[in-house]
Formats: sequence, C-alpha cells, structure tokens
Amino acid sequence: MNVILVIDDSGSMQATDYRPSRIEAAKSAAENLVGYLDPEDSAGGTLFNTGATTVAYLSKDKAQVQEKISDIAPSDGSTAIGDGLALAVDMAQSVPDKQSVILLLSDGVSNAGVISPDDACALAKSAGIPVCTIGLGTASQTVAGHDWKGNPDYAGLNETALESIADRTGGRYFKSVDTQTLNNVYAGLTTKIAPTTEKTSIREWFIIAALVLLCAELWLRYGPGKIIP
Repeated sequence: MNVILVIDDSGSMQATDYRPSRIEAAKSAAENLVGYLDPEDSAGGTLFNTGATTVAYLSKDKAQVQEKISDIAPSDGSTAIGDGLALAVDMAQSVPDKQSVILLLSDGVSNAGVISPDDACALAKSAGIPVCTIGLGTASQTVAGHDWKGNPDYAGLNETALESIADRTGGRYFKSVDTQTLNNVYAGLTTKIAPTTEKTSIREWFIIAALVLLCAELWLRYGPGKIIP
C-alpha cells in the first residue's frame, strides 16, 4: 500500500479546541498512523495552506516520515485543499506498482489555491485512488486568531465539502471532535486500508522456460558432446 497523508496547515488549524492546537493534534495522530502501518507499506505526506508542498516522499522508512511530519511548523495561511490533494495524487502515481489511498485531514473550508477541490477529486477518481477525509473541528465556534483590526477569526468545519470529496472518490468521511477521537479515527483507518490481490500473468515465464529448454535440447543434440543422437 501507498498511504499518503494530506495535512491542513492553514491559519484555522491554530485553533485550540484540540490541545495544544488542531495542527499539533493532527501531527501527533498522523505520526501514530504511520507507526501502525505494515512494514511493506509506504507512507508519504503533503501539506497545504495558501499553496501545497511535499512533507515526505513515499518511503518504507516510517521513522523518517514521522520525523518529517513532526517538523511541520504552524502557518497563518489560507486553505488550498485542491492543491494539497492534487499533489498527493501525483505522489501516489509516482509509484504505480502499489494500491494507494489518500487520507485528507482538514476543516474543509477551502478558500485558496490554483486547483479547485472539484478538479483534484476528478484527478483522484480518474487514477482510481480513494480519498478518506477526516473533519477536524468542534461544534462550538473557536477563535483561530485575529485580523489586523483585532477582530477574532473563527475556525469552522465544512463537513459537506469533506463528505463530497470522500463520496466522489470512493473513500469515507470520518468526523473528529477532539484529540482522542482523532487518534481513534486514525487507528481505526488501518483496519479499513486493506491491500488487494491482483492477478498477474505468468505467460512470459512459460515462454522463457520453453526457450531455455529448446536451447538446451539444441545444445545437447548438436553441441560438441552430441548427447542426443
């Protein structure tokens, strides 16, 4: 399996309805998930705020991926969900010999980016990559910061947008309401990310074996030893 984490690092992720903050709780849970994966699974991650960037390339070295996730710094940028998701799809397609799944963690309020969430969903669906979304936020309004006038900026949760991304790509939506349930969601995902068995043709191997046997017979029949009359 290729498991790509897509982590929201926008300004709203500084909200403290999760302790010590949404982004720190997300990082901790993501590190735990990577640790739960099978040794043969590859993990990677992308990060998005006003734009998107790669946090960790796909690798079986889970400790390295966890370290990269741990190094994520808080941001006060906007939310470019489409850019982060599209970058994750591109990462998954860079290693095409494994089934891939994308785990998107966000409050779902997209307000920036070059690629729209709809276009990123189309890319994932075309590539056959399911996107599981995790809504990060609580029911009550939470202050995530203040504007230049000192007015509070509130962190929201757009579950409709996250449910749509999951439905359109064949994934599932999970709602997280606090740090503990976030960890439980991530832990439960490992039981839902099941590898599939694909049929592989062995015709080429039979052809190669037949050619080897034919060459051996010709050598025995016409070679220096002429064992076969």
